[in-house]
Amino acid sequence: MSFSFLSGKRLAIGLHILAWAFIVIIPQYLISVYGGRRDTHFLYQFYVSTVVYGAIFYLHYLWLVPRFFFNDRKTTYILLVTATVLVSCFLLYVVNDRLFFDPERERQMDLMMKELNKGREMVKPPFREMHIFRYFYSAILICGFSLGLGVLERLSQNEKQRKELEKEKLNSELAFLKNQISPHFFFNTLNNIYSLIGFDTEEARQAVLRLSKLMRYLLYESEHRESRLADEVAFLNNYIDLMKLRLGNKVELNISLPDNHGDLLVPPLLFVPFVENAFKHGVSYRERSFIEIRMSVDGSKIRFRARNSLGTSNLPDEVHSGIGLENVRKRLNLLFPGTHTLKIEQAPAAFNVDLLLEIKPLTGEP
Repeated sequence: MSFSFLSGKRLAIGLHILAWAFIVIIPQYLISVYGGRRDTHFLYQFYVSTVVYGAIFYLHYLWLVPRFFFNDRKTTYILLVTATVLVSCFLLYVVNDRLFFDPERERQMDLMMKELNKGREMVKPPFREMHIFRYFYSAILICGFSLGLGVLERLSQNEKQRKELEKEKLNSELAFLKNQISPHFFFNTLNNIYSLIGFDTEEARQAVLRLSKLMRYLLYESEHRESRLADEVAFLNNYIDLMKLRLGNKVELNISLPDNHGDLLVPPLLFVPFVENAFKHGVSYRERSFIEIRMSVDGSKIRFRARNSLGTSNLPDEVHSGIGLENVRKRLNLLFPGTHTLKIEQAPAAFNVDLLLEIKPLTGEP
């Protein structure tokens, strides 16, 4: 069963209708429960005040706040709010204290005050002035409430738009990352395969097969928001196997990727920037160097470590400057807020990446 009708504007309209129904019914309910005398004069005054205050709220909430307050027309906004409050107070005074004025009720109030103050000099309270003050104070409170509600909704909309823009930006950066992987990597791989054909045909065939699998994952699987961890690990294995073709004897390679992946879903191409960075900065063709890549799965937790020597760069800024690593930081903060830890640091002779994140298990839904 879909509950999409209980969202957005429909939900807001439903809540407003429910609130008004409650306001209309509650006086009648209280009178019936506590057995009070049905005072039609009081009910008329209550409903008139409710209608006026409701008009103030919606005028302020739907027009004054979005039209003037949010458009930096604060002076006009203050003048219109002041005029609205004064007009509403005058209208309530005319209707409640003039049109609905009840001389008999006023006489009974005077008699009650005399009875309460028998034997003492009585000073009649300024009821009308008190009413005007109550009208003014209530109108100000309603304006403040509608302003606060409008500001909260605007902040919520801005946050939602910010997240949507950030997601779009991350998707664009992911597409750029895929394009960034493709040209240089494929060019070097094809050159290596071409060299293999002359003396090791079978290895060249296997390299072409790995390259086709890797391209298939880049072109199709990575288009989805999530992919199986098994597919991501297979991509990393193919990527690393192809990168091995260009490594010399001076590079020590230590790879440990899990065979038992569990039923886990991960964002596509989440780990490859770390691997790419390790091969890019950890390989030296003049001196001994090393690359170490490890991943382990414990239930719904994934631990990924990458460690490499500083083979081609000793500058921290250059190591950190790749768009791939920055892309991973942003994606992790957006997709796994509070459920991941990422440590990237450079030791005197090595560059270390340590990522721990908790992944939701595969549900079997498309």
